[in-house]
Amino acid sequence: MVTFGGTGVMVLAVLAAGVVSALLGLSLRARLGTLSAVAVSGLVWSLAAIAVATLVPTRADVGIVPADSRSDSCSWDYGGPNGAAFEGLGFDQRTLNVLLFVPAGMFLVLAVGRWWSGVVLAPIGLALLAAYSVGVELAQLQLARIDRACDVTDMVDNIVGAGVGFLIGVLLLPLTRPWRGRKPAH
Repeated sequence: MVTFGGTGVMVLAVLAAGVVSALLGLSLRARLGTLSAVAVSGLVWSLAAIAVATLVPTRADVGIVPADSRSDSCSWDYGGPNGAAFEGLGFDQRTLNVLLFVPAGMFLVLAVGRWWSGVVLAPIGLALLAAYSVGVELAQLQLARIDRACDVTDMVDNIVGAGVGFLIGVLLLPLTRPWRGRKPAH
């Protein structure tokens, strides 16, 4: 039986996503300017990190969860059980679910803040981050073999995190001024 998962796999996947995202940022830098390129690559990296953190099994020895023992629906028990698996980091699962989406919300605002259309694109992007959270939870429901659970509390916490990141991004806009973009060639 081939096993896949665990913290080591997650860290390697997030680092690999970081390298790919950094290369994306470098390729966009001349066209968008440094700040916007960093914001776009940061958004791509944070979305990949979310997928890794939520869709890779937490342990390599999980094996296959039999179809008859997997849940057929998402848990609507708001607040649900606290994830003791993450207490070693000093945070409970709910806090980590919030923190996981903060960078995506922040980078989203900074990525679209360069253009006037960002006033429309940013709220649409926030709604898409909420949809991404719902999609992750539904994937966890369907992919029973990864030993994850679909939970409405996770969705709420993720959306709160995206909203917090969004507000941080809005607060950073006047400081970073991404609309300045790159300097025109002489």
